[in-house]
Amino acid sequence: MIDIIQAAGWPIYPIIVCSIVALGIIGERFYTLRYSLVSPRELEDLIIRVKQGIKVDKETIDDVSRSSLMGFILATGLTENEDPKPDVEASMVEAASSVSKELEKFLTTLGTIATLSPLLGLLGTIVGMIEIFGASSATGLADPAKLAHGISVALYNAAFGIIVAVPSLICYRHFRATSDSLLRDMEATANKLARALHSKEME
Repeated sequence: MIDIIQAAGWPIYPIIVCSIVALGIIGERFYTLRYSLVSPRELEDLIIRVKQGIKVDKETIDDVSRSSLMGFILATGLTENEDPKPDVEASMVEAASSVSKELEKFLTTLGTIATLSPLLGLLGTIVGMIEIFGASSATGLADPAKLAHGISVALYNAAFGIIVAVPSLICYRHFRATSDSLLRDMEATANKLARALHSKEME
């Protein structure tokens, strides 16, 4: 592997940096964007308790708020419901806005890497082509060592740029879709709590 990097020349190093950053983001997002972590099904029990008219104490609300992103939204609605003039829907919408930013964290960087890596590979290809042309002497004879190095730089950088870009783009699309799906599920759950609180007010 070291030999390949040396053969690819200096243009390979920005691509390697991009690959390390992309790998870190992909691992972090795969761990973070899990339904069991973002919106655990246990929170449905909380909504059932509200429907049944069971008082949710502050300690429980604090625990729910710290448990997950969905728990933070529901806890915000329950806390707002304690005010004399509650606006539960508006408070949960505001909480969902901050949660949305958390779900989309690092995705812009990952998308940028997916776009940037092929361009860095193209840059390496151009550098390699320059070395190939530079290997030709005034007599028209080329230095075989310089010619081989220029070809290595051109091909390795093009290949590495694509190798980094393809999984980055696939994961970016996957995480974006997962984030949207989680937001829809969280919106549905928040609406259930809002209806449950509203029905208790009507009684």
